[in-house]
Amino acid sequence: MRAIAPSEQKLGVARAYSIAGLREQARRRLPKAVFDFIDGGAESAVTLARNCTDFDAIEFLPRVLVDVSRCDLSASILGLEAGMPIIIAPTGLAALAWPDADIALARAAYSGGVPFTVSTSSSVALERIRERTPHGRLWFQAYPYKDRDLVRSLLRRATDSDCEALVVTVDVPLLGNRWRDQDNRFSVPLRPTPRLLCDMLRCPRWTLGIVRHGVPRMQNLVDPAAPRQGIAALAELMTRNLDRSLTWSALTWIRDAWRRKLVIKGVLAPEDAELAVRHGFDALVVSNHGGRQLDHAPSAISRLSDVVRIVGTRAEVYLDGGIRRGSDIAKALALGARAVMIGRATLFGTAAGGEAGAVRALAILREELDRCLALVGCPVACELSEAYVNKRRPAA
Repeated sequence: MRAIAPSEQKLGVARAYSIAGLREQARRRLPKAVFDFIDGGAESAVTLARNCTDFDAIEFLPRVLVDVSRCDLSASILGLEAGMPIIIAPTGLAALAWPDADIALARAAYSGGVPFTVSTSSSVALERIRERTPHGRLWFQAYPYKDRDLVRSLLRRATDSDCEALVVTVDVPLLGNRWRDQDNRFSVPLRPTPRLLCDMLRCPRWTLGIVRHGVPRMQNLVDPAAPRQGIAALAELMTRNLDRSLTWSALTWIRDAWRRKLVIKGVLAPEDAELAVRHGFDALVVSNHGGRQLDHAPSAISRLSDVVRIVGTRAEVYLDGGIRRGSDIAKALALGARAVMIGRATLFGTAAGGEAGAVRALAILREELDRCLALVGCPVACELSEAYVNKRRPAA
């Protein structure tokens, strides 16, 4: 069972010319249960599908005879310039895709000049990610757990690690019902089943990574006084602390505890967008958690315009969900998003080829966005507006 050399990894992912291509490479490399965990959504995955297909209902209205010899893809995100209007979203247990995947993603984000959001459930401790990306733009994602002392401890660590923003995820009062995971008997930790063992034999390079690096754990939740906590105990700690009684008034203590930029993730309703601004959030992420929580919810892109109209200039608005092409980014910007969050796109790249794959995913999106701007006739990404798009009416 031969390890793949870095040059081979780069060569493999370099052959991918789309995020769909990286997804296919990831599918071939990963055991089915792991790929489905990354790729799947809640129940029958209607929302997951809508996140992508609803982009198809948006047409471009290109302008011609415009100088597009050089396109500007840069964006201002929370007051700082980014190389692209992209933020890498938080993804828990990413090391199931590739050993130390969180570091690979953070380094790729730094190379691309975009922020990286560290998940509370990341497989690498926040402090180690900062050590490996000393100059990167790190954000930290947290759930408003019942155990406020635990959250305060995480926020102190995020401050000490110089995270510029806190992303509070509010659409997980409990975990969604994910049928693909149940079909695969997927669990945290992974339990050996005949199907999984066959998959591990089919995916020797992935299996070698697990043997060498161990089963991923949620390192940010490890108690320093009890460092040998198993992943089952950590997963139980997380699910036990999800708060089904949480209300807007209960979030004020987070604003008091965190004095830097504050982002709320998981907003779909305009009424919630208004409440988020009133509660002092600097930015909102229009998101349905990648279709992994409530099935038959609307797509993120279908709710974006309404949220932008409510928020106005009082906070920045980002879109999360369904971004698979540079043209998707352009459509989101045209409908008012300041930037987009991407989760699966870069995780597919990481699963296919580690850091090289994550870099390739960002390069694909950059190339596609640049080409889209030129063909649309808008050489500056942040100047895209509704004048460049048309929402196609359904056929009679």
